[in-house]
Amino acid sequence: MTITSDPRVRGLAAVVGFLVCVELASGVLQGYYTPIFSDIADHLGISDADVNWFEAAQLIVSALVIPPLARLGDMVGHKKVLLLSTAVTALGSWVMAFAPGFTTFLVGAALQGAYVVWLPLEVAIIYRRTAGTGRQNLLTRRAAGILVGALELAVIVGALTSGALVEATSMTFLLALPAIVVTVVFFVIWVGIEDAPGTSEGGFDLVGLGLLTAALTLVMAGLVVIRLDGPGSVPAWALVVLGLATLLPFTRYELAQDDPIVDIRLLSAPGQWPVQLTAFLFGMSVLGAQIPLSTFARTDPDVAGYGLGADAGFVSTLIGVYVIFLAIGAFTLPLTTRAFGPRGALVLSALLVALGYGMWLVLHDHTWQALLNMAVAGLGSGALVAALPATAAAAAPPERTGFATGMTNGTKTVGGAIASAVFAIALSSTGSLDVPEEGHAALSGYLTVWAVCAVAALLMLPRHVAEEPVPVLR
Repeated sequence: MTITSDPRVRGLAAVVGFLVCVELASGVLQGYYTPIFSDIADHLGISDADVNWFEAAQLIVSALVIPPLARLGDMVGHKKVLLLSTAVTALGSWVMAFAPGFTTFLVGAALQGAYVVWLPLEVAIIYRRTAGTGRQNLLTRRAAGILVGALELAVIVGALTSGALVEATSMTFLLALPAIVVTVVFFVIWVGIEDAPGTSEGGFDLVGLGLLTAALTLVMAGLVVIRLDGPGSVPAWALVVLGLATLLPFTRYELAQDDPIVDIRLLSAPGQWPVQLTAFLFGMSVLGAQIPLSTFARTDPDVAGYGLGADAGFVSTLIGVYVIFLAIGAFTLPLTTRAFGPRGALVLSALLVALGYGMWLVLHDHTWQALLNMAVAGLGSGALVAALPATAAAAAPPERTGFATGMTNGTKTVGGAIASAVFAIALSSTGSLDVPEEGHAALSGYLTVWAVCAVAALLMLPRHVAEEPVPVLR
């Protein structure tokens, strides 16, 4: 990070360095638990299937907390809200470490979902600090690439650490390590990040928050029930329909407010809605395809007629390769942006994601093919993870950057949750789940997953990317 005599840029490298520590903690949280979920199930005395509830609870909370926390960041200052979300995440992590049973652990996992707003708040901090430098978008993109690169590297470190220690220590101590990391990061933020006041005036839209909470809770609850009971569940679809119907009064109410919890006008602006739609579609592959990737790799081809017959070690390697190329994509974002421009960089990234998942349609018989496919998809995904918050900030007025960047994570989370349910339906409706000895989906189910991911990536292709912040008319 280049430092100039401009006081708005001087010390930026130090700020980014402190924020890198936050993303290292985020990466640990995202990579640490996956290899040991079966051990956690044994520790809590629950079945492996019950572990899905932890993911569901965290996705629900993540989707719900982003709008209010992003709004608070614009109102009271991004550092204050970053501290608040870190404190909640630390609390959830400690609850998980000492949870005596399923319910307590579920509460801890839900609270831990507050970390989802970290990266958007960090981008907003950097974007505001570089305002008026003439290089605001460039510096923000560079910093975002560094932050996401640190995040993805920490995912690998977290996964390797938990896998190496699971047999050597108690589960309580093992689960306490990420809690310690998040607690330390709380004080890093407190000491290392300057406290700037909020730039957005007005009140806090509690009614809008209530309507949004009701809508998302109903939809997410319906998706969870679909995953548990299958696509034929009438109560599940009733919940989804009711949740979607709640969005109508929510939208009408928000449009009538001077300070809405979700700025519908901003989201519908020409430079903003394509970014948010891209984040939604991106979430379908980066979040929704994780479980199908793992189960396909573990499927025995001698039993199902497809699959890689891999052990857990190879699945870890597959994830590691994907994450490494995510980091490469994030770190090289400044170079691709310089070479192709902001829009060109996003187009290239989306095409790589589409190509990577499209390759699964014909290359899925050997482990080297799986590694190649995920390397290509990971390269494009890493650039998108870094680019989307910065692009959203560039298309928002200064007082709404926290909201705009936060919504990229929110729409991505919702996209991943919906895709997860759709993929579960595709895999269960085409398989032989009525045969307990087999329990495998048909290959056509997995081909559907890869095709959906590839098509969603092609739909990401942006027609316009804002180069500078654009005003939103009210």
